[in-house]
Amino acid sequence: PPPFTGVWMGDSKLCAIGVHCGNHITSHGLALNCCTDLTWFDHIIPCGLEGKGVTSLSHELGQHVTVSHVLEPFLDSFQEVFDCTLVSSEDPG
Repeated sequence: PPPFTGVWMGDSKLCAIGVHCGNHITSHGLALNCCTDLTWFDHIIPCGLEGKGVTSLSHELGQHVTVSHVLEPFLDSFQEVFDCTLVSSEDPG
């Protein structure tokens, strides 16, 4: 929900997206909660957003979802949406 970034399920964040600029360097990141232990978030205010929570794919789907389950379809969708080709640092050459 505006103005909050990321992917939300109701009032709970499922995927965080961020950009940081400083010292002439721009970095970006994405965190998709697959099978995260959500109890750790009970001790903080996630993303500094009072009254908001976090969730995971495992919690929302009611089954254990690992990163290996979602990595390939996520990367395929990323390439399609952003019209790009991803290259793994593990690829030779």
